[in-house]
Amino acid sequence: MRVRLRPSLPAAVAAGTVVLVLAGCGSGGEKDPAPAAEGGSAAPARLAPLPEVPAAQVKPLTGRWVGTAKDHFQFKADGSGVWMKGGQTLWSGKAIPEGKDRFRFSWEGGDPQTASYWGATLTDHGAKLLFAGTNQPYTKVRQHTKGKG
Repeated sequence: MRVRLRPSLPAAVAAGTVVLVLAGCGSGGEKDPAPAAEGGSAAPARLAPLPEVPAAQVKPLTGRWVGTAKDHFQFKADGSGVWMKGGQTLWSGKAIPEGKDRFRFSWEGGDPQTASYWGATLTDHGAKLLFAGTNQPYTKVRQHTKGKG
């Protein structure tokens, strides 16, 4: 008798996250593309510079968004953000508005402009974030306000 194991969804998401990390998702900093090796393929195209984004356009993203795979996104009022899992930064950079409730994420300090898989859409009237990179939903953590007196 042979037994086949089926990976669970969290394990599959974790495996996908590892692949993204190994692919170099975590930098968010400026990098020059490597020159082409002699006889090799051409160097990758440079990314567009990051646009100036008014804080009001990224305000809906501000805060912490938690996922079921024990990972989260955290965005500041200026649009800068991180994607974290287990204390490890998987991505850091800027959110760039792409239309109503749609944002693309910067890559290596630049604007990918066409990477539809590297961004997020807000759903449920801003209560959920759907990350296109994994097609996983994230729930916004509401800040509790302290009572008076």
